[in-house]
Amino acid sequence: MMRWFQALMPREDRFFALFNAHAQILVQGAEALRELLADGSDKAAAARKVFDFEDKADAIARDVLVLTRRSFITPFDRSDIKDLIGTLDDTIDQMKKTAKAVLMFEVTKMEPEMAAMGDDIVKAARLTVEAVGLLGSLQENAIRINAITEEIVRLEDESDTLNDQGIKTLFQRHRDGNAMGYIIGLEIYDHLEKVMDRFEDVGNRISGILIEQV
Repeated sequence: MMRWFQALMPREDRFFALFNAHAQILVQGAEALRELLADGSDKAAAARKVFDFEDKADAIARDVLVLTRRSFITPFDRSDIKDLIGTLDDTIDQMKKTAKAVLMFEVTKMEPEMAAMGDDIVKAARLTVEAVGLLGSLQENAIRINAITEEIVRLEDESDTLNDQGIKTLFQRHRDGNAMGYIIGLEIYDHLEKVMDRFEDVGNRISGILIEQV
């Protein structure tokens, strides 16, 4: 009965614009993070970009939560809306934590695997933008959304492999000497792995919404 009633009522579509805006900022944040991970880049400047994008994303997340409280009819369940914007925001929050760790530990030389993980993070962000952009027409876009979320999972697996390879190389380089260098590198890898984990969370949340709505 509730689904039938909701189908007759005007739907609040501003949510989709806000989701899209947040996802676009994820891409900008991911590109800034990749810049941070590149050799020879200005680490402080790149980190500031990540921080600025995280602030903008937080503002959009707050707008979504306010709109959720004020809207009578939402495009899908309120809990799903809150969970989706929460996972999107957690992703850029983790990018910020990564950038803070690079600055805190004064890391100037990044490992090749770190840069490769940065590439995967950008790819996952761009896939997220596409998936979020299709949420307004779930029925018509179900096949493509499923393909996107599967690709995000594949990227997360690929990133896990890079993470393992990077940690092994790091250990081999520092096992007879610079223990602090190993510990710091391990910390950066941990943060990068968590960024990809958060993208996988977003993909899983979108898959959950698709299952419930289609």
